[in-house]
Amino acid sequence: MQIKYLIVILLSSGMLFAQDQRAEKLLGEVSEKLSGYKNISVEFTYELVNRKEYIQQKETGSLVVQNDSYLLHLMGITQLCDGTNVHTVNPENEEILIEPVGNELSEGLSPSKLFSFYKEGYRFDWDITQSLYGNRKIQFIKLTPIDTYSQASYLLLGIDTKTKHIYKLIEVGDNNTETTLTIRSFVSNTTLADNTFVFSEKDYPNYYIDRF
Repeated sequence: MQIKYLIVILLSSGMLFAQDQRAEKLLGEVSEKLSGYKNISVEFTYELVNRKEYIQQKETGSLVVQNDSYLLHLMGITQLCDGTNVHTVNPENEEILIEPVGNELSEGLSPSKLFSFYKEGYRFDWDITQSLYGNRKIQFIKLTPIDTYSQASYLLLGIDTKTKHIYKLIEVGDNNTETTLTIRSFVSNTTLADNTFVFSEKDYPNYYIDRF
């Protein structure tokens, strides 16, 4: 399961250098803030829209991340990564897919990299500012993939300028599909159960397990 994520501002070449400096500075502050947490737990909304195909889908999900391990719940699917393997549990089909971290089948924006993926592979541009309730200011950074074969045309990363937390991630695909991830709640440094990132086959006695 890939978790990746509208407004384009065209700037003159004389302004781009200054804009990029601001974007890079803000992203650096976000990275420094997030790297100081032992773990994070978030609740989010996930929305996919393709107006050309009349497709609109909206779901809620949750994610717990600690180091390279994560536990994701989205669209009825549970995905657990223990740092070595990714376990994708599909209750509807009673199937479990187990594949090594980094397997080409699970390429994309993994949850464990959700808050750091932007560190490489993108060009940064300063974008719009959005005002929210409570005097919150969300500054968007436009991320354009350097890889010309990327399926994403660009991404917009919305950052709360006060907390330096990521608030929203929007991916605009080359097929005109927009995927939006919005953080509804953010909690850091909680006490997690010892088995939070532990997968146990005995919890799924009737499931078909496929290993790669």
